[in-house]
Amino acid sequence: MPSTLAELPIGTDAIVQAMPTGRSCLTRLREMGIVPGTRVRVTRRAPLGEPIEISVRGSQLSMRNHEAAFIAIAPVAA
Repeated sequence: MPSTLAELPIGTDAIVQAMPTGRSCLTRLREMGIVPGTRVRVTRRAPLGEPIEISVRGSQLSMRNHEAAFIAIAPVAA
C-alpha cells in the first residue's frame, strides 16, 4: 500500500493519517476538508502525471504531486 497520497493509484480509496503543520500550501487543503481521518480517492491524473484530482467529502479537488507527497495515508479497513 502506498504511504502518501501522491503514490495512490487511480480509483483507490485511503484514509488520511497525518499532514504536517506550518506549510502554507497544506493549510488551504486542510480548510477544504483534507484532515486526518478523512476518506480520499484519486479520481484521475493529468497526462503528464500532475496535477492529480481527488475526491474528498463529495468534492473534487486538484493538487500537485509535491503537495500530495506530504499527506500520509493508510488503507481503508474492510
